[in-house]
Amino acid sequence: MHFGGYEIESSYENSSIVILPVPYDETSTYMKGADKGPDAIIEASPNLEYFDIETRSDIRHHGICTTDPVEEKSSPEAMADAVEKATASILADNKFPVIIGGNHSVSIGSFRAVARKFKNLTILQLDAHSDLRVVYENSPLNHACAMARAREVAEIVQVGIRSMAGEELINADFNRIFPAHEIFYDKKLYSKALELLNTDVYITIDLDVFDPSIMPSTGTPEPGGPDYTELMHFLRRVAEERNVVGFDVVELCPNPDNKMPDFVAAKVVYQLLSYIFSKR
Repeated sequence: MHFGGYEIESSYENSSIVILPVPYDETSTYMKGADKGPDAIIEASPNLEYFDIETRSDIRHHGICTTDPVEEKSSPEAMADAVEKATASILADNKFPVIIGGNHSVSIGSFRAVARKFKNLTILQLDAHSDLRVVYENSPLNHACAMARAREVAEIVQVGIRSMAGEELINADFNRIFPAHEIFYDKKLYSKALELLNTDVYITIDLDVFDPSIMPSTGTPEPGGPDYTELMHFLRRVAEERNVVGFDVVELCPNPDNKMPDFVAAKVVYQLLSYIFSKR
């Protein structure tokens, strides 16, 4: 399957954008099903309108290719290594990587690959959870450890956070964390978050950053998140004012009785690509 179906499908050689599916759910700790997320996003994507009304652009001429999925599930370490290798290969070909998960563990390999190429990197996390545990359930590569691993390779900024364990405080820098309850009362905090970003930015989007009223299909839903328009407006500013070098969208746990969140996830992917590529 290809993101966007036949209307978008492009060869790897003729594509500037590469979608890398990683259907991995082995380290999930609450509701299972994130391994079905990539297929659900791709299945929903042909129902998008490809002219983006915000940027008044149609980015299909840049070429969007969907690669074979990373199927490595033998261990979290092997999966992270496989994602790192695949992402590094995309970057080496001067293409733009978009990783679709899968739970948040899949992002760790892409963090490593992107940080190795871009030395002045910030990883911008949009998420309900801080994911700063050093180890969780005997694995340092658990989805709850994603940002602990990210801060080992780059500076991080965390937006939308509203859930954190006490043990994460040792890794928490509250000058770089923008909790959802504070943003609710002070929208200027989005500007403060933007100011902290270096020139090159990799964006990791855990879909539970959105309020579960619009994104109920996640493995660990958390009430109190921002709505779609608010968060995407922030990402448009990031794309306009920084060099976004890649992103991932993770933690869709699809519900066959409610396809709306699958479409929202596909829209996030295409909308963000439109912000990034409309001026390239």
